[in-house]
Amino acid sequence: MTAIDVRSIGKTFTKKLTKKVCALNDVSFSVAEGSAFGFIGPNGAGKSTTIKILMGLLRPDSGNTFFYGQNSFEPAARKRVGYLAENPAYYDYLTPRELLEFVACHYDTPAAARADRVDEVLEQVGLTAAADRPIRSLSKGMVQRIGLGQTLVHDPDLYILDEPMSGLDPLGRVLVADIIQQLKRRGKTVFFSTHIINDVERICDDVLLLVGGSVRYHGSVKTVVDQSYNTYEVVVRNDAAAAAMEPGLVLSEAREGETVRLSVPKQNLEAVIAKVSHHGELLSVEPERRTLEQIFVELIKSSGGSKGGE
Repeated sequence: MTAIDVRSIGKTFTKKLTKKVCALNDVSFSVAEGSAFGFIGPNGAGKSTTIKILMGLLRPDSGNTFFYGQNSFEPAARKRVGYLAENPAYYDYLTPRELLEFVACHYDTPAAARADRVDEVLEQVGLTAAADRPIRSLSKGMVQRIGLGQTLVHDPDLYILDEPMSGLDPLGRVLVADIIQQLKRRGKTVFFSTHIINDVERICDDVLLLVGGSVRYHGSVKTVVDQSYNTYEVVVRNDAAAAAMEPGLVLSEAREGETVRLSVPKQNLEAVIAKVSHHGELLSVEPERRTLEQIFVELIKSSGGSKGGE
């Protein structure tokens, strides 16, 4: 079953009375139940607009969105969702404990279980020690963790997180990543936008790249990473290197003492290995993998950058 189903949504904004800006253009994708889904793209790509439409904060000009087969604009559908906005704002005179209790009440958490559930979530997001301090006295990273906590408190099936790593230090990012992976293991679905591509590569099953309001890539993280193995580093002795250096066989070479490192296209690897092995000593063969960030930067540049709107 799909947790999120987005069907051909479009959204155009009017700026300065007459100027039309297309924020989303026929965007379609689905998110499998029980998966972690990374939603990425440059500033102005339309990520926040998409999330606001999912959460009923904006109406699309065209298309439909669904949670577990129900129209996402139905209140009953959103009861299964925990949502973290990009720039959350809370009553800053409340404490984290009071805020989570307030949220739990709105989701009909039984009164008898409420206090224990709030304590559990406070511990989960690392805020037990600050549970009774006013929110106004806490750091930006702590406030961000409170935001994550309020998505967790009613134990929803689907989490929609807009930039959950924003404002977090490295330890905070590790904490959030661990929570997302724990949720996955429990069969929950996590959909999150981010600018930190390494987190997507480490956590997500699937990823969508949005550029200029249009889908540029949608598929599994594993597939795009596997496709990045286009070249190999072949390390040889000097006397073997010359035999492999026929025009077009290698992309580059780097000499280091008695060895030479050859950058070899995947399609030429077998021929280079055969030549080197016949004429000299082959020391090692390793794939040269581009990072997911490098791949998507290239895709963004090839698309002409971002022309849509958040």
